[in-house]
Amino acid sequence: MNFFTYDISSISPVKLCVIPVVILLVSLLSVGMMWMQTGLPVSPGIEFMGGISVTIVTDETPEELSAFFSGYPLISVNEGINNGMYLKFGPMDDNTAIEFTKMVEGKYKGAKIDQIGSSFGKTLQDQAIIALIISFIGMAIVVFVAFRSFVPAAAVVISAFADMVMTAACMNILGIQLSLGTTAALLMLIGYSVDSDILLTSRVLKRKGKFDEKMQGAFRTGIIMTSTTFGAIFAMWLIASIGGIQIISEIGAVLLIGLVFDVMNTWLTNAGILKWYMLEGKGRLSSVQRGA
Repeated sequence: MNFFTYDISSISPVKLCVIPVVILLVSLLSVGMMWMQTGLPVSPGIEFMGGISVTIVTDETPEELSAFFSGYPLISVNEGINNGMYLKFGPMDDNTAIEFTKMVEGKYKGAKIDQIGSSFGKTLQDQAIIALIISFIGMAIVVFVAFRSFVPAAAVVISAFADMVMTAACMNILGIQLSLGTTAALLMLIGYSVDSDILLTSRVLKRKGKFDEKMQGAFRTGIIMTSTTFGAIFAMWLIASIGGIQIISEIGAVLLIGLVFDVMNTWLTNAGILKWYMLEGKGRLSSVQRGA
């Protein structure tokens, strides 16, 4: 169990929070710039900005397909299994879309073409943002009711918020677009993020004993839980990536990114705030409870 050693007794609360705060500020800048450009914190996929998706079976390479469709707003070409190809195109006017559909159906027998209008995409945008906001607010209310103490509850909410913002910024860097699938992943991430934070906060506030011992015990349990979840999601992502199942692959990628940031924010940000609250802000612990 030495691998799970967690000792922050010699580290001040400020030092614990420095790295996460810097990353959060950079992430907020990235997300803010994307929001000003697109109206969303993450680059939108065709579900939100409108466009056409095409699924075909062909021996052509992605380079050959890109050259063939160079006259159209091609966004990406993704390879699947059994020579399957999934192409994404940006919005087209009605005449261009009709011409495009006829051309694809004429060359690729059995092609599957799905079109999403820009107005419908805007509706989905609004609904996705509302879903994320309501979910986050609901989580915050439950946390505050559960702990009935402002600082510990705020620490959980801040950590969850940081997880979301950092994950969104990383999605922008890696080119993972906001789709219906990745929106669902962000909603799931709220639950994953809060889980480890509530574990830590509950152990520290409600159990008796020295502060450092309670932190170490919470860490051992929390890191095992997170590692198990990470392993399961990694397996899902790997299989989906190999099999060319893009939506599952993107969901897995977002969750993996979020879990990495969750480890940092739980055991640095949340732990730092709790340490300040229990040892300095609250001012109720004796030297024995402090572990000094």
